[in-house]
Amino acid sequence: MEKIIEKYYRPRLPHIWCPGCGNGIVTGAIVKAIDKLGLDQNKTVIVSGIGCSSRASGYLNFDTVHSAHGRALPVATGIKLAEPDLNVIVVTGDGDGTAIGGNHFIHAARRNINLTVILYNNNIYGMTGGQYSPLTPTNNKATTAPYGTVERTFDIAELAKAAGATFVARGTAYHTQMLVDLIAQAISHDGFALVEAITQCPISYGRQNKMGDAPKMLAWQRDHAVTVEAAKKLAPEQLADKFLIGVLHKSEAPEYTKQYDLILAKAQKGAR
Repeated sequence: MEKIIEKYYRPRLPHIWCPGCGNGIVTGAIVKAIDKLGLDQNKTVIVSGIGCSSRASGYLNFDTVHSAHGRALPVATGIKLAEPDLNVIVVTGDGDGTAIGGNHFIHAARRNINLTVILYNNNIYGMTGGQYSPLTPTNNKATTAPYGTVERTFDIAELAKAAGATFVARGTAYHTQMLVDLIAQAISHDGFALVEAITQCPISYGRQNKMGDAPKMLAWQRDHAVTVEAAKKLAPEQLADKFLIGVLHKSEAPEYTKQYDLILAKAQKGAR
């Protein structure tokens, strides 16, 4: 582990994340997946938006972009179009990726461009004051919903699938090894890949919803997550308050940069 830290992390301490935050676990899972696959650091780019999760790019020893709020995906799309051989990984959060960045998310999935999106889902805007996000569960509290939010929450995995993503998975900060494996599969997939990483925010989210400290929130993940394989053996009522983890969807479709190259070749030949 020490070699991984020396190789992949920049010496920037103390970090911005609060005590008990799961973002370090998810970031570590990304690094371990990259190491597992043996990716070339010089051909791997990490792009992030704005928010707690998006600060991860600044701690990692790769070519990185800490972009504008909600704009990680268009920046990553430009990088991938310019240099299709690069491994481009997008780090985003539930607010950054599904609120201000929601439209970009839908269209990147629709295009099936070969990007790997790791969406840290802590159910809240943690860094900017604890406001509710599109992934805050209905009736849960936030600074902008002190009596509970009345809005229905996105199922970001289903949204990605419906928009055209060809790889969709979900893991948790508790199930660390599974998360590493899911991220590795997502990176290896030729097309738009999403990994939703359920992570704890004991300060902004946990306190307001009386979920306890970080260990209790991790225990909640353990007790409410069900693998896709196990879910097949359970009755619907047994899954009522649970969520699925594992590979939720995988399909094949033409990848955007390859289709774009075909158009370029046509244009260069003057053919229509």
